[in-house]
Amino acid sequence: MIDVRPFEALGAFRNEWLDTRYHFSFADYYDRARMGFGALRVWNDDAIAPGTGFDPHPHREMEIITYVREGAITHRDSLGNQGRTEAGDIQVMHAGTGIVHAEYNLEKTPTRLFQIWIIPDRARVAPGWATRRFPRTGIAVLADGREQRDGSALPLHADASLAAGTLGIGESHVVTPGEGRAIYLVPSRGTLSVNGVAVPERAGVAIAAEERVEIKATSPAELVLVDVRE
Repeated sequence: MIDVRPFEALGAFRNEWLDTRYHFSFADYYDRARMGFGALRVWNDDAIAPGTGFDPHPHREMEIITYVREGAITHRDSLGNQGRTEAGDIQVMHAGTGIVHAEYNLEKTPTRLFQIWIIPDRARVAPGWATRRFPRTGIAVLADGREQRDGSALPLHADASLAAGTLGIGESHVVTPGEGRAIYLVPSRGTLSVNGVAVPERAGVAIAAEERVEIKATSPAELVLVDVRE
């Protein structure tokens, strides 16, 4: 199953500082057919105006990944953590037993990012936050909670992983999901084909029951891919 959902079909919200698209039901946007995909619960495509952002607010029992597409995001939380994450990198927040955080665009240009929430495997873990710089070439695993994790990625308290990176036109990346796995991917820039199915820029692609997934760039592309339990 390869289900492509075009960017124009996503849920939408806009105010004076935030322009966002929802891949799944979130806030005031509800679609009973789009409540998540396996353990993946939220994928928001946010554009945040300069000098604005999300004021302090709480979370519990969720793994929250922020992938920065353009600009940078500055994080602050109730544990005393503070840091800035730039385009091409991620931050991971373990909400666990509870954390309050704020996310601000302190840059002079809009910040564009993906906000991705994954349901954890264990309840009541200690909250935490981390960010890390990553290579800018090829496709790399940036966050990983699977048993075979090698330590090069930021950890997750979930049987899931997030990979991201770039492909030149005509280049391919092959994924072989195991049994009971689901993949959701978005080309944040450029266009792809997935097992021969055309995928436009910023569309969401839900993939299940595929033994081999070939992702090919039909134009220079950047993509973000999440592998979760079905």
